[in-house]
Amino acid sequence: MFRRIASLILLAWILGFLWFAIALPRPHDGGRTDGVIVLTGGPGRVARGLEALDKGWAGKLLVSGVDREVRPREFEVEYKIPEATMRCCVTLGFESVDTRSNAREAAQWIARNRFRSVRLVTTDWHMRRAELEMEQMLPGNVTVIRDAVRSQPSFRILFLEYHKLLARAVARLGGG
Repeated sequence: MFRRIASLILLAWILGFLWFAIALPRPHDGGRTDGVIVLTGGPGRVARGLEALDKGWAGKLLVSGVDREVRPREFEVEYKIPEATMRCCVTLGFESVDTRSNAREAAQWIARNRFRSVRLVTTDWHMRRAELEMEQMLPGNVTVIRDAVRSQPSFRILFLEYHKLLARAVARLGGG
């Protein structure tokens, strides 16, 4: 009996990992949302968020997890953001240090702006856990559109991220 249960658990883990690694979330072109949230930490994320803003897919942008030593003017110059756009439409979030605190920071920004829909931008392998954290922090009336930045993650990154996702999903089931 124990072997059968262990075999079923192992099979579920293998199938889950294969699904996780093969069916990575994709970019989402078009579609309008109230805001766009970029979680820092990977190449192409900020550029994708700025593209969404530039194309009118969202009216405001939060970049969550910006290093505390980065100054808004430096950010503006680095990403070639027009000063007027930076002033009206870009918020730099300095409070978060991980995915969970990114979600908390984003939820506060969404509430302050009374948004009903947001575009979430992060790397494809990170999207599922980021979305899980966001869903836990946001009220049910806020729609989250996934806009994944494509990458070529290593087996190690996929392996680690899959286990982080499993751990958060189990913690969520347990109320944490």
